Amino acid sequence: MGRFRVLSGRAVGKLLREQGFVEVRRRGSHIVMQKRLTDTTITVPIPDHKELKPGTLASIIRQSQLPRSLFEQ
Repeated sequence: MGRFRVLSGRAVGKLLREQGFVEVRRRGSHIVMQKRLTDTTITVPIPDHKELKPGTLASIIRQSQLPRSLFEQ
């Protein structure tokens, strides 16, 4: 396991969009993205900050069910 890249909320949103997520709404400083699957919907809130903390990024990765390698250096 490598170290996380320093990513902004918008950069994470772009990565999720490339993986099939769609922005469903913005409220305050958060972007909510969803990916519809055949049997469920994955919903991931992303803070629209200049730099996300490693714990926040780890939570986004866990919720999105994407490989950690997309977010590493």
